[in-house]
Formats: sequence, C-alpha cells, structure tokens
Amino acid sequence: MNIQDFAAATFGLSIAGVVTVSAGYYLLKQDIHQYLKLKSSESEGTARKELLTLRLQAHERLILFVDRINPASLFLRLHQQGMPAAVLHALILEEVRTEYQHNVTQQLYIGTATWQAVRKLKEDTLIMINHARQNLPDEALAAELCKIVLQHLGGMEHNPYDLSQELITKEIHLLF
Repeated sequence: MNIQDFAAATFGLSIAGVVTVSAGYYLLKQDIHQYLKLKSSESEGTARKELLTLRLQAHERLILFVDRINPASLFLRLHQQGMPAAVLHALILEEVRTEYQHNVTQQLYIGTATWQAVRKLKEDTLIMINHARQNLPDEALAAELCKIVLQHLGGMEHNPYDLSQELITKEIHLLF
C-alpha cells in the first residue's frame, strides 16, 4: 500500500468516524440535554434545601437571642445577691452587645423587617437598662435595678420580647 492509498483510507475512516459520532450525538442530543437539566435541577434542589436549613437556623438563633437579652433572663443569669447596680448594669450591657455580635451575621438569612425589629429590640434594651441605672443612686444594689426594669416591662401593654419572637416565628412560617 502506498502513502496515497494509506492517506485516503485514513481520511475515509476519519470521515466515517466523524459521521458516526455526529449521528450518535444527534440521536442522543435530547437525552444528553435532559440528563444535564436533571443534574442541574438536582443541584438547585440541594442548594435550596441547604439555604432553607441555614434560614431556619438563623431564625432559631434569633429567637434564642431575643430570649437571652430579655431583662428577666439577663437578671436570672447575671444577678448575684448583694451585687451593686453599677456592676450588674455593666455586665448586662456587655452581655447584650456580645450576644448581638455573635448573631449579627444571621441578618443574611432573615427578612429585612425582622432584622430591623431585632436590632431595634437590642437598642431599646440597652436604652431601658441605661435609663433605669441613671435613676438610681450610686450605692444602689442590683436588686433595685432589676425591680425598676421589671416594673417598666410589666407596665407595657405588649411585651416587646414576646412580640419579637412572634415576628420571627411568623417569618419562619412564611418559608413553608
């Protein structure tokens, strides 16, 4: 066999191979597209499930945050018998700020209005604690600070901590 015959045979086989692959592609094209579409939709489904999990965890953490900055909870955790009001005041401010910093990234997974409500609750808590402390003499005990804050909360028509938790819970229900 000479070089020209070999080249012609090779070219003929190459053309046959291209025709076979092309015919196979056109026959399987729809199946390939369906397979790729299915894989893509499976990936999207997995991503949605992961996002839903993150969003639920964010809402759980914010419900816990609201509970932890509730003055009644703060007093139970931080108050010690005979503690000066100034010490409890400082501990509460630090605790609320620390809790907030631990949860600040949760705003990525919740609605803007809900995050604004949580942030406002944190600010209102700090203001309420500061205001109560300003009305006490320097030598006042922590029990007096607790009493003033709890009386203030008791005098409110609606407990802002309960309302915030309800708002977060309602947003969770919108996810389903």
